[in-house]
Amino acid sequence: MRRSTAGSPLGRIGRLAAQAGDDRDRVVDLLRAASIVVVILWHWTLSVTQQRADGVLIMPNPIPQVPFGWAATWLLQVMPVFFLVGGYANLAGWRSARRVGGGTGLFLSRRVRRLLTPLVVFLIVWAAVETVSWAVGLPGARIYGPVLASPLWFIAVYLVAVLLVPITARLHDRAPLRTLAVLGLAVALFDLGRFALGLSALAWINTVLVWIFVHQLGYLHRDGTMPGLARSRLLVLTGGAFLGLVLLTGPLGYPRSMVAHEGVELSNMYPTTAAIAVLGVFQLGVVMLARPALGRWLERRRVWTAVVAANTVIMTMFVWHMTALLLALGTYHALGFELLRQPTAQWWAQRPVWLLLPAVFLALLVVVFHRAEVGSRRSSPSPDAAADSATGSGTGRSTGD
Repeated sequence: MRRSTAGSPLGRIGRLAAQAGDDRDRVVDLLRAASIVVVILWHWTLSVTQQRADGVLIMPNPIPQVPFGWAATWLLQVMPVFFLVGGYANLAGWRSARRVGGGTGLFLSRRVRRLLTPLVVFLIVWAAVETVSWAVGLPGARIYGPVLASPLWFIAVYLVAVLLVPITARLHDRAPLRTLAVLGLAVALFDLGRFALGLSALAWINTVLVWIFVHQLGYLHRDGTMPGLARSRLLVLTGGAFLGLVLLTGPLGYPRSMVAHEGVELSNMYPTTAAIAVLGVFQLGVVMLARPALGRWLERRRVWTAVVAANTVIMTMFVWHMTALLLALGTYHALGFELLRQPTAQWWAQRPVWLLLPAVFLALLVVVFHRAEVGSRRSSPSPDAAADSATGSGTGRSTGD
């Protein structure tokens, strides 16, 4: 007798996939999952993970050793895509909260809970691990801290973007393009002050402001402005942003790579520069141009179900993926292998190992800790809760407010 899957996780995912209406922008859900998955795979497979002389783990990028590796970062540095999708989702969530008679409190309670619950569980577990390590005399976070914590900084910046939604959404409703122009001008002026006048503190303001700008771009997707543009205009926008990147990374001296790497003092990513703002415009254009084809692909039931499945646990995957890497590193050393310190042919040949081994540990960690993320959505009072659960972000519907 076959056992019913109706009450199983697979059955639940199938129901969520089936509940998505024809008016849902499935491409947004795909982009959210894909942006996080690309970050995870980059950290696992495209970092030359090694120990310094003092034992501390570091993860330099092999960009300088890869011909035109910097060019790949213009597409594979996908944090702008995450913030674009976040802008889309948060504007939808804000309007949903307003529609049911709520306001700032209702919106923030939903969003902050969904964002931070998986992170809080992660911090509690690692605080316990660190306490035990200290008690038995192990080095603990001094060794693995930089690897474990470095990807988490963007959650703090994204939280700021979420907290500002009641303000930025109202500004968008009143003057969408003017608001975006003011943010873009401010980003440019702060970079000018940083580099031309030596006001280094402005770098940290731009580390937040650039991402607010990119998040605001997502509002243009949600309100139909970007999907409504003719393909010719999208090509002009995308081409213009591409030329802007060429100008910034050529005559104006910004790094060509959109990720940090050894051998250069300046990084576009952290502290964040205006180049990332322009990258956000470029990637938005690429996404809009690819949107029709991606939409057709997502009409396939298995593809869409896989996207739904990933999104139900996507923040759990993100906060735990470096833990999975640490477990993989420990296993690798326990088996008697040594990490290679340069991206040689042998290093490249080992990339499948660093795709599969951390993936096994991450799958186990997701099984253990996914309830924190799923539970944070089940407790939501949102009338769109079922649809929100499909993405884990509360993107709501693609049309209609």
